[in-house]
Amino acid sequence: MKAPTVTLNAAAVTIEDVVGVARHGWRVKIDPPARTAAEHARRVVDDAAGGADPVYGINTGFGSLSQHRVEPDQVAEIQRNLLRSHAAGVGEPLDAEVVRAMMFLLLASLCRGHSGVRVEVLNMLAALLNHDVVPVVPCRGSVGASGDLAPLSHAALLLIGEGEAMVGDRGPMPGAEALAMTALTPLTLAAKEGLALINGTHLMAGTLALACHDASTLMSAATGSAAMSIDAARASAGPLDPRLHAARNQCGQAAIAAELLEALRGSQILLDHADDDPRVQDPYSFRCIPQVLGAARDALAYVRTITERELGGVTDNPLIFPEQQEILSGGNFHGMPLAIAADTAKIALCHVAGIAERRIYWLLSGRDQQNPLPHHLSPSPGLHSGLMITQYTAAALCNELQCIATPASVGNVPTSAGIEDYNSMGATSAAYLRHGVELTRQTVAIEYLVAAEGLEHQRPLRSGRGVEALHARVRTSVLPLTEDRPPSGDIAVIAEMILDGSLSEPS
Repeated sequence: MKAPTVTLNAAAVTIEDVVGVARHGWRVKIDPPARTAAEHARRVVDDAAGGADPVYGINTGFGSLSQHRVEPDQVAEIQRNLLRSHAAGVGEPLDAEVVRAMMFLLLASLCRGHSGVRVEVLNMLAALLNHDVVPVVPCRGSVGASGDLAPLSHAALLLIGEGEAMVGDRGPMPGAEALAMTALTPLTLAAKEGLALINGTHLMAGTLALACHDASTLMSAATGSAAMSIDAARASAGPLDPRLHAARNQCGQAAIAAELLEALRGSQILLDHADDDPRVQDPYSFRCIPQVLGAARDALAYVRTITERELGGVTDNPLIFPEQQEILSGGNFHGMPLAIAADTAKIALCHVAGIAERRIYWLLSGRDQQNPLPHHLSPSPGLHSGLMITQYTAAALCNELQCIATPASVGNVPTSAGIEDYNSMGATSAAYLRHGVELTRQTVAIEYLVAAEGLEHQRPLRSGRGVEALHARVRTSVLPLTEDRPPSGDIAVIAEMILDGSLSEPS
């Protein structure tokens, strides 16, 4: 099938657009009005570059060197030097999908007509995306305030035929070679273009957009695994009563409780222990699922809102306003909105994983009347260890989540001789969030593995229709435990099902 095409103009792109271009090879097209807007802004830049007055980023140096004037015949040279000097990243290369997301958002921002780059620059970025030419970009180096300078510089080097790149699955290779393979000609950058290419929040925003998409499917899957655990543990559905949640007046909490009730609707297991159950109350990890997952859902909704706003923004500096023939210098490159959002999401995911780990622990503990399941869900306790060590893994995942949840945005390290004296560290926040999504997905996958096995011990009774649908999907790839086997492969299979959305809709 032909890949969909995203048309870029002044409008915001969506998280789904980012995922499509970054992961699935969707093509990009520049709308004619965006080309016209770029041309209008470019004329303002050209006039300023040839004028007598100093204008930051156009005929001056950058950062703490902004007081140094650049002569007209040096404009192209300083743009090239800017990319070279700022490509100071270190560490392993970013994943290709993150780099593609970053480049896509860079192009989308430039297409809004406030950056002053030539149409040739827009065309080159679109061609790189459409030919799947992906710059090799080290993962560390951005402080998330003057934009993602180092990562974007490594990417922008490719436009002038430098740096390194992949072409599909071929490479890495020199940038000039990658361009030649796709019949693209390196650009000679004009005034302001180097700065416009590197002075934005596009790495942070691209990483956040991918994380928001994955967190959404993950939250839906986590609600399903929690519902499955409720019946696997013969826990009560009483704490899901909508009257309780109406009284609390927290919308995320009420929504989670309603989804759990729907997944459990028609459960024979709930009816089987509705009367004469010796347990008075379940542990918090069962009784307070709506409160904990609801709080996480509300937090992630805020994160998504901040991210969606950024996907319609222009974040380089200075900005061009052709209608007024003005060039305004400001701080739209500062990543603090995204940094705080990413840090918030990391904390929320800690609780999604943490409460799942507590249910895993409970299901594997075997507590007589309190928990009649066999120890560690072993088919023969003693001879077989069952799923004992899966809880160890979940505990390790949660500990790592706790470590990376420390907010990066609260720690400032000044840069550029003190001119850039308050940085967001948003690239660090976003990178750790991406890692946190993966750790949480693995933890929820373990809960599915354990809860699905626990449900086998409730047979012939059946759970609710939604839970049984999820259980059937797990069982298409993971068989019940009849003897000890390595759980690692089963966890990986379920984690992939969560990622592709197979476990996101319980009914």
